[in-house]
Amino acid sequence: MPEPYRRRRRRRRAVPAVPLLLGTVLVCLIAAVLWVLLRDRGPEAKDIPVPDYVEQDYLTVNEWSRPGTPLEEISGVVIHYVGNPGTTARANRNYFESLSSGLENTYASSHFIVGLEGEVIQCIPLTEIAYASNGRNGDTVSIEVCHPDETGEFSPVTYDRTVELTAWLCVQFKLDPETDVIRHYDVTGKECPRYYVEHPEAWDTFLADVAAAVKEQEEAHG
Repeated sequence: MPEPYRRRRRRRRAVPAVPLLLGTVLVCLIAAVLWVLLRDRGPEAKDIPVPDYVEQDYLTVNEWSRPGTPLEEISGVVIHYVGNPGTTARANRNYFESLSSGLENTYASSHFIVGLEGEVIQCIPLTEIAYASNGRNGDTVSIEVCHPDETGEFSPVTYDRTVELTAWLCVQFKLDPETDVIRHYDVTGKECPRYYVEHPEAWDTFLADVAAAVKEQEEAHG
């Protein structure tokens, strides 16, 4: 009678120590690089509650003023003026909403509008782009500012609120007012915001005021 067949045990091959060590080192290096890249980034926009003075009244999603395109990063704030003296934040928000019909064949909107009395309306979530700053739509937050007359100079209450809002955005997204807060003019050469293009010293003062407000807000929140 033949002997029963005996299955030969396969010997487990030992995992070479050197490749295993190299793999571990590579994983650690990738983790370290990601930590360095992400440590200075602000929180995700969707997780940030806006200040109490901001009224959120989003535009309906449409092709012309709120396309719903994700805003992948926030690396700057662009300041605009509405260019229509004496109009309110509400009127400008409603104008953006009216563009949704497509009748004017115009693309335009803004994340925030600061009004003549210092009121603020948010038209677009901070997770989506606005049609405001041309080539910088994809990485900036836009602020349209109302003004009382043709000069485009902001009234004191509007100015103060714009400084406060801009500083808040800088704090939340770890932006430097000196380099990351710009005018529409700095993107396209358009005379916007007019007064602060025609008077560069006024713009320098605005940036200094934003920097001071950033410091105050950071100290107030520890």
